[in-house]
Amino acid sequence: MNEKENIDKKINKGAVLVRSLSHDGRGITTIDGKTTFISGALPKETIICRLTQKRGQFNEGVITSILEPSDARVEPPCPHFGLCGGCSLQHMNNDLQLELKQQTLLDQLKHFGKVCPDNILQPLTAGTTGYRRKARLGARFVIKKDKMLVGFREKSSRYLAELESCAVLYPRVGQSLRLLADLVLSLEIYQHIPQIEVAAGDMETALVFRHMLDMPDADKAKLIEFGKTYQFHIYLQPNPPAKVHKIWPPDQPDRLSYTLPEEELEFLFHPLDFTQVNLEVNRLMVKQAMRLFELSPSDQVLDLFCGIGNFTLPMARRAAHVTGIEGSTEMTERAADNARHNHIDNVSFHAANLEEPPAGAAWLKKQYDKILLDPPRAGAKGILPFIKQFDASRIVYVSCNPATLARDAGELVHTYGYRLTQAGVMNMFPHTAHIEAMAVFDK
Repeated sequence: MNEKENIDKKINKGAVLVRSLSHDGRGITTIDGKTTFISGALPKETIICRLTQKRGQFNEGVITSILEPSDARVEPPCPHFGLCGGCSLQHMNNDLQLELKQQTLLDQLKHFGKVCPDNILQPLTAGTTGYRRKARLGARFVIKKDKMLVGFREKSSRYLAELESCAVLYPRVGQSLRLLADLVLSLEIYQHIPQIEVAAGDMETALVFRHMLDMPDADKAKLIEFGKTYQFHIYLQPNPPAKVHKIWPPDQPDRLSYTLPEEELEFLFHPLDFTQVNLEVNRLMVKQAMRLFELSPSDQVLDLFCGIGNFTLPMARRAAHVTGIEGSTEMTERAADNARHNHIDNVSFHAANLEEPPAGAAWLKKQYDKILLDPPRAGAKGILPFIKQFDASRIVYVSCNPATLARDAGELVHTYGYRLTQAGVMNMFPHTAHIEAMAVFDK
């Protein structure tokens, strides 16, 4: 019996052949003439599954057994895979994950923007475990389990998963979840600490403890002792209007830092500032953006959604002047501090709501040679009407949502006369279906 006949025989006995992947990484097959999405299934696998949801247009299911596994199937690096909702793609190798993300980006560009890039950039990827340096961990005492839990939610659930470790978190934290749970349980107000914010720089790692009641001195002492013993910076985040403040170590600034070694830049940031979660991919991303921009010493550059200057300062090394715009005054002050810290003076920063740009702002009335866009998930729809008067020859768009990138790409191409010349994904969040991308638009 040949391979096809063998598979056909198994299918006749209730098994199904998985045809392809959905954008969120579920296997797609057909059962009783209806498209069915199977969590955990991979293309070319022969499986037996159980339906979990029957809907009008499609069904959903889960694998009960794998008869013919895919060559792309791997052993998940985390023992909690399947329980924890933090990752959904650990069962597939990195090549298939990148292929899925790249195809999803191209599909979204075609579907929502009616555009296709002239060239596809090679995916940017680095290590796939221990990469996550920013995270918000839930904390909760579960009476039925008589146990304190610290970590992420269960898959498709509001309940916290019972985790001992996390393979994708920065190891100093990912291997310390049980230690953190024991610490919280030892506190007098253990039932009133709902979350712990994690932020790691090049050298320092900070833990920010959110607390709903005033923190007793005895509890503060326990947190400080934990910070001393395990080398964590400890912050408290009480209810507003009280401010986040550092309690350990007391003799150091409340800033962490990360570097872009190739640019000879160091960035200072507060643990609650927005920074990229994946330091290695961030370095690759900045390097690629600088290469794609082809900046010259005479260029005037506009950096929209500039944050703490992650792209602004590398561009300033190459251009005549860079203007950075961000929605928060606090963040523009942080960016200006970073410029001074790195002895860069050919930059200026302005706070503005880029969803509804202030019409009278002087920076809006200028022309720029190049523009960098790095918007939040909602995209850059509010600033696009000003693109024509900016008259930039090239736009580099960094996106954390391919759907809004595709929508904005359609506007840039079909309304404002740009051409989508290059696009590709960046594996900022390995083992998840989250997609970050970079696209280049030329006049």
